[in-house]
Formats: sequence, C-alpha cells, structure tokens
Amino acid sequence: MKDRSSELFERALKVTPGGVSSPVRAFRPNPLFIESANGSKIRDADGNEYIDYCMAYGPMVAGHACEDVINAVKSYLDRGTLFGAPSEPELQLIELISSRVPSAEMVRLACSGAEATMHAIRVARGFTGRDGIVKMNGGYHGAHDSVMAERGEGYRSRPSSEGVPKDAVKNTFIAEYNDIEGLTEVIDAEKPACVIMEPVMGNIGVVPPEKGYLQEVRKITKEAGTVLIFDEVITGFRLTSGGAQELYGVTPDMTTCAKVMGGGLSGSALMGKREIMEKIAPPGKVYVAGTYAGNPISAVAGMAQINYMSKGIRYTELNGRSDALRKSLSDLLEDSKVKGCVNGVGSMMTVYFGIESVTNGSDASKTDRDMFNRMFKHMLDKGIYLAPSALEDWFVSAAHSSEDITATVEAFGSFLKGAVR
Repeated sequence: MKDRSSELFERALKVTPGGVSSPVRAFRPNPLFIESANGSKIRDADGNEYIDYCMAYGPMVAGHACEDVINAVKSYLDRGTLFGAPSEPELQLIELISSRVPSAEMVRLACSGAEATMHAIRVARGFTGRDGIVKMNGGYHGAHDSVMAERGEGYRSRPSSEGVPKDAVKNTFIAEYNDIEGLTEVIDAEKPACVIMEPVMGNIGVVPPEKGYLQEVRKITKEAGTVLIFDEVITGFRLTSGGAQELYGVTPDMTTCAKVMGGGLSGSALMGKREIMEKIAPPGKVYVAGTYAGNPISAVAGMAQINYMSKGIRYTELNGRSDALRKSLSDLLEDSKVKGCVNGVGSMMTVYFGIESVTNGSDASKTDRDMFNRMFKHMLDKGIYLAPSALEDWFVSAAHSSEDITATVEAFGSFLKGAVR
C-alpha cells in the first residue's frame, strides 16, 4: 500500500514539472509532503515526525509556528492582506531594518531574495554608470539571467541554465571566494559596477570568510569605485540581529535580505547608502517596483520574528547550541576515519564528505555526493530531516532543544559506523 506522500507526488507529477515547485525539494523516490510544523519538528502527510534542519531553507530561525509570529499575523488579518498603498507595518519594518543593519541608511522592500538581488544590481549599475558585475564561483543570487552564470575561461562566465542568452552574462565575471588576488585582478581589468557576494557563502554549503578577507574586499572595491553588495538573504538576521556585516565588522555599500526577515512569509529588502538608494524611483531614475512589496502581513510577521530573536540572549544560546552540534559531528567524523569536514558559522553548517577542507566553490564541488545521499536517507530513517542536497545548509533554530541535538548526533554516529564497515 502506497503512503500518502507517494500518492500526492504521483498527482503532482501530472500537473507541475518534476512534481515540485522548486527543484531543491525533489529527492528519490519521492519528496515528503509536509502537513504541519511546530518548533523544531515537521510532520508529513502520513503522520511521521522529524527533527527539521532544513527549516524551509533558512527562514525559520525562531522555529516553526513561533507563537509571537503567529499572534502578530492573526492580530492583523482582519484589517486586510494587501492594499497597494503604504501601510504603517511596512514603515515600521523599514525602520527596524534600518536600526539593525549597519549598511541600511535607506531601505526598499521587495518580495523575494531573487528580486532583491536583481534590483540591487540594477541600482548599482545606475549609480556607477557601469555594466559589469562580479560574483563568486558557486555563489547563488537568485534565478535571474545576469547571475545565472558559471565560470568559463579565466574569470569570464557562461550561462548556467538553458534559456539564459550568452549576451545576458557577457558582463558577469567570476572570482573565487577567499581569493583576494583573483578578485583584485578582475576588478582592475573590468572596473565593474558591483561585486555581489555572500559574506558567508551559503549556497554551496557553508563556507566562512578567511581572516581579513572581507576587510580586503571592502578596501579594493572602495578604491575602484565599485559598489560592494553583501547578499545576506541567508545570513541577515540569522547570525546576529545585524547579520554577517555586524559579526565581521565590515559594512558594504548595499545589502540584500530575505528569508528570516519575512518570518515565514514572502518578504525581502535591498538597502544601502543614501546616495545610492536615492537613485531608485521616484526620486531617481532606476526603476524598482513590485505589487506585493511591503505586504503588511509579511511585515508584521518579519518584525515579530526579528524582535523575538533579539530578546535576551537568544542569538548567543542559538549559536552556542549550534557550535556544540558542529563540534560533535566533527569529532565523530575524525574518530570514524571517514574523510570529510564540517563547516559552519553561527546556526548554519554543512557536512562535506570526501574532502578535508572547503574554502571556496571549487573545493565544495568536489564533495562526495553519493556519501551524502546515503547519509541523507539514513538520517531520514532516523527521524532527522535535512535539505536533500549535498551543497545545502543545516539550519538550527531557537526551538531546537538539547534533546534534538543529542538525537541528531546519535543518528549521525550510527551512519558513520555503518559507512566504515
């Protein structure tokens, strides 16, 4: 007899490509269809419960169905859902972001991380009058054409997806993360409008910056008149209330945020120096718009989660619990003699198999995907839900308990024991 998730997947295959609304959700034989979630747990359509480290790919830093967020949304719903005009929650969220993020002199709200990065690049081009952009090898900034690019010859790029014209990426250049000499070469040669980068890479797994790297990036972009954009779609309001730029003490010219700032609903923002942001219409001539931008329901949800995480020592406790998990996984790897490493910053981490260190996109691409797939299935069987890809992150939330961590460590340990037989 088929389980409910299998039945739902068969239905989905008939009406949507691959049976999923985003390719990262797919895995064999079929993805789980989730019925509900609360705290650190998710429950599938067959009633099976899992400790969740996917956490919707990062947004749920306070945990699923956080009471503060749910109550905030419920309290506003009777007033309406969308106005197509300014609202006080929209303004309050903008003011909150501006008070927390060091680079946020002015803020424009949008709907998704991809939309925010697309707009930010356009604004940087409008501000500088230049066309070129630089991204990092393996960096992901949404599925819009100019950043759907991978390394070609040297630092030049080629489309990373069918349907993206070569001309769409002819002004996109690729540097290697943590390689300041390579980035300097690209900037000197091409004089780009902007460098867009995750301060902590999170879309090839978690790759932290080496000591002094971000400071050097800030220095050389400033000298070249190149706008430095930190893509903090993942790290914003997750690592600290001010994001990675606060953690590392480096202030970019512009920042993009999403995920955590939506509180589980669709919401994002681009922000930066006043002189740059005033290039945006209506005061400027760079067109940035969206029907759902500033949605009051997303605004109240985002404010509730940001404020929840800012109470007391929640970030300190969350990052401490995450550090303990990361250390336990690293120790188990070392003791088992299975080749691999565990990277992480704050409440983000990734287990890489088959490689002893990962400092950039080229390193990450060498990870043993077969070993990951075996581990993913084992952990799922043990009631641990991970993102079904070797180059995605584990996200710990404020709702994960010490018991969750212990169960996770035990499940990982049992996988490694089986792997070395």
